[in-house]
Amino acid sequence: MIETKTILDEASAKMERALGHLTEELSGVRAGKASPNVLNGVMVEYYGSQMAISQVASVTVPDAKTVLIQPWERTMIGPIEKAILVSNIGLTPSNNGEHIRLTIPALTEERRLQLVKQIRTFAENARVSMRNSRREAVEAFKKAQKDGMPEDMAKDGEEESQKITERFSKKVDELIAAKEKEIMTV
Repeated sequence: MIETKTILDEASAKMERALGHLTEELSGVRAGKASPNVLNGVMVEYYGSQMAISQVASVTVPDAKTVLIQPWERTMIGPIEKAILVSNIGLTPSNNGEHIRLTIPALTEERRLQLVKQIRTFAENARVSMRNSRREAVEAFKKAQKDGMPEDMAKDGEEESQKITERFSKKVDELIAAKEKEIMTV
């Protein structure tokens, strides 16, 4: 017989992963200030294989509006510049032959609203994932009940999975509220 704790722990772990994924997605949304995270997911061709820029160059933030990329090999300047341009992150690289500079433009009101809409979509995807985890837990309790788990124990497990979902949903709301505030602050 499957234990209540096992089912709840599994659901909780899945929700934790969904929250972690949301946090990762939010870190890639630039809110008008420079961050090395803006280059997350930008891949560059390096000796025949795709690598993250952070694996072929030093990425620093010398001030609030600039990201500086210092390739470890000077020959990588062109490929890194090309990768940034095709990545569609909305930044235009400029190089001086030694390093690449990305200047983060100030956000327009329209762009801020677009970003808020984007992070709300991320949040909804995280909530859907969490609700799926809850549904799986509830189905596991119903199956366990058929396999001999007492009915009151199964119902308590279902209620507890709902409480876990609500707790994680509240964390999503807090993350989104903080990110929205960061984006809308001029």
